[in-house]
Amino acid sequence: MTHVLVARQDSVGDVLVTGPAIRAVAAGAHRVTLLCGRRGRAAAELLPGADAIVEHTAPWIDPVPEPLDAGETLALVERLAALELDEAIVFTSFHQSALPLALLLRLAGVSRVAAISEDYPGSLLDIRHRPGGGLHEVERALSLAAAAGYELPPDDDGRLAVRSASAVPPLGPPYVVVHPGTSVPARAWPPERHAALVAALSAQGRGVVVTGAPGERALTAAVAGRHGLDLGGETTLGELAGVLAGAEVVVAGNTGPAHLAAAVGTPVVSLFAPTVPAERWRPWGVPVELLGDQAAPCAGSRATECPVPGHPCLTCVGVEDVLGALERLACVEAGGSGEARPPMLEVTP
Repeated sequence: MTHVLVARQDSVGDVLVTGPAIRAVAAGAHRVTLLCGRRGRAAAELLPGADAIVEHTAPWIDPVPEPLDAGETLALVERLAALELDEAIVFTSFHQSALPLALLLRLAGVSRVAAISEDYPGSLLDIRHRPGGGLHEVERALSLAAAAGYELPPDDDGRLAVRSASAVPPLGPPYVVVHPGTSVPARAWPPERHAALVAALSAQGRGVVVTGAPGERALTAAVAGRHGLDLGGETTLGELAGVLAGAEVVVAGNTGPAHLAAAVGTPVVSLFAPTVPAERWRPWGVPVELLGDQAAPCAGSRATECPVPGHPCLTCVGVEDVLGALERLACVEAGGSGEARPPMLEVTP
């Protein structure tokens, strides 16, 4: 009876893009426990494949880390030891280190640990995987799972998926979701552009739903104005999945809901700031229109605040550009040349 720990300790989008690799592990293991951080917990609860979840926010991973607490860290070691794990696979992004968690797993008695590591791991890793460059994060995670001996079954197409999405009240005629918020300001299209987009979509006779986190209520109210339905702060992540699943298209930056849209099979107009590479982080497995200057001076900087005056990588994108992208995606969907929506979504009350 193989019990495998899979770890992904960062945010919602990061956990979602690891989903196919977690399903690959689940296809070959008897039991899978997912270790996540507090920022990714809601996404972890939606993923197929995990039998149990352990939450621990890692100060070596979290973008706004608390000081390391020795007591909490040693308690995590004891908790992991109590799971009687046979092996562990530590999933990380290309700029993160798996070695701190690998050390804790060794202290917990885990005898087989796999991770991607450019740094010399000594005896901390049994499988030190070093994939080639240019892989999307989904492919990168799947390559680590394969290196550990786990492959997706033939009937799994490798797209993002969620276990369930909460049912939501009918939102009227076909609608577009506009999600103006991002996890960091450097990835945000200006709020006034979002508001102008909502007004333009309404003028075309389209329904518009504006979504956002509880802390983004002022932003979503300003963007929705008189023209859109403001759901800012009104949905759980599962309910947001239901809203996105019912949309024709989602307009969003490089943020978790863009990946959630992909997980429920909805096309995305991606307002993508190149602070991280689009080849690694664009929405996966659905038709996508990628907007933004990918060669801007901020490219690859991982900046949280835009380092270039005027935020040119995204201010170069106008409302008409987004409207054109929406029309192109509509043509793809109508013509049947886009990818079908994944069959792994259930809607629950």
